[in-house]
Amino acid sequence: MGPMVHSNPEAVMVIRDLVPSFLTTFSLPFSRGGVVKFGGRATAVKLSNGKIAVFSPVSLTNDVKKTISSMGGDVGYLIAPDIEHHIHLNAWHDAYPNSQILAPEGLPEKRKKQSHPPLPFPYVVTASNKSTILPPDLAREFKLEYSPMHPNKELAFLHIPTKSLIVADLLFNLPAKEQYSKAPESHGGVLTSLVQKFLGLEGEAKGQLRWNWWLAAAKDRKGFAEGVKEIRAWDFDRIIPCHGDVIEGRQNSTGAWDKVFKWFLDDSVKK
Repeated sequence: MGPMVHSNPEAVMVIRDLVPSFLTTFSLPFSRGGVVKFGGRATAVKLSNGKIAVFSPVSLTNDVKKTISSMGGDVGYLIAPDIEHHIHLNAWHDAYPNSQILAPEGLPEKRKKQSHPPLPFPYVVTASNKSTILPPDLAREFKLEYSPMHPNKELAFLHIPTKSLIVADLLFNLPAKEQYSKAPESHGGVLTSLVQKFLGLEGEAKGQLRWNWWLAAAKDRKGFAEGVKEIRAWDFDRIIPCHGDVIEGRQNSTGAWDKVFKWFLDDSVKK
């Protein structure tokens, strides 16, 4: 298998100001097992107090550093939105030592087993503290929902000022066109095409719907449904997934959510 992370991230990084002065994305190629092309994306949000919260950090290239500097340079928080999106935490924390890490339960233990260099985890989200865990400056601008039954322990965030829903592996929007726009040679392969079709949003998105029902929520469908209903009630008109293109517009965003979680949102479906 090939590498998961592109060998030259500087050359293929797409940096985009989704909301100037507030919200910037860093998108680049990323493959599962070095084979399936998923794409990766970090999202940097500048808070009203000047601090920057970085969700799902990706490769810390020189251009990324320059962009962070242009946003004020004060990285206050590094957020791992599940137990999979953490491989660049050390590089970011080394570069921004005053940053504090927020992550779901299970990630500190996972990293220890995988022999990652140790990091402080002052904010660990659990089912019991999800409504109180956010520090005040984050709590003023974000809503948080946690899905502990998901195998990846998913966190979802709503940035209230920009009405942007930031997710990791709760929702995919493949193929990852923007993330591979500077590396078209990397799109490839039959397996990638099959996965992209399965986890895409075309038509009724039955592949992703079944993925959520039979795998993501299998441990507790009722609890999972409560979480996706809570998120659906939020006021968002943009979804920023880690894998695949950003979804713009209220109708497109809520429509995508309704498709991939249809069976959870419908109370007539037996849980």
